Amino acid sequence: MSAKPGERKHQILQMLAEMLEQPRAARITTAALAARLQCSEAALYRHFASKAQMFEGLFEFIETTIFSLVNQIIADETNGVEQARKIAVMLVTFAQRNRGMTRVLCGDALVTEDERLQARVSQITERIETTFKQALRGAVTAGVLDPATEITPLAALLTHCVLGSWLRFAQSRWQSTPTTHIDAQMRLILG
Repeated sequence: MSAKPGERKHQILQMLAEMLEQPRAARITTAALAARLQCSEAALYRHFASKAQMFEGLFEFIETTIFSLVNQIIADETNGVEQARKIAVMLVTFAQRNRGMTRVLCGDALVTEDERLQARVSQITERIETTFKQALRGAVTAGVLDPATEITPLAALLTHCVLGSWLRFAQSRWQSTPTTHIDAQMRLILG
């Protein structure tokens, strides 16, 4: 019985993410990935042209998941400050549930990989910061935040808080749970 189209591709990405969950794991090679999947490297290359393309697949999953949740938060919550808070909480919760993806988002898993992958992480970070700016601008427009609020630095601070939580989680070998103080951090940042 043959696998459904895309199923093997999904299995490859799932195994790559699983391998990335290992703290301080050595560089993941296609040979190691193929061995874990009990297939040949050639079988991997039937689905992906390169290892960089496998990471691109992880980025697509990350972006689709994160920004679908962001859109849902924005649709459900009218208060811009609450949108920003809920987005930050969702982002650290996503990291806590997806350790391998956290290593990708921190750039930790990409140190020895193609430079364009680091650029992709940067694009995701910029998109997150832009999302915070939009939420905060909405809060100013609705009168929830003081019109004198400096939106750009506040959005940057929220982004740094999220990125710092991701990085600390990865560096602590998954011991420093990113959601532990997130509510208190959001109260300190957003009032």
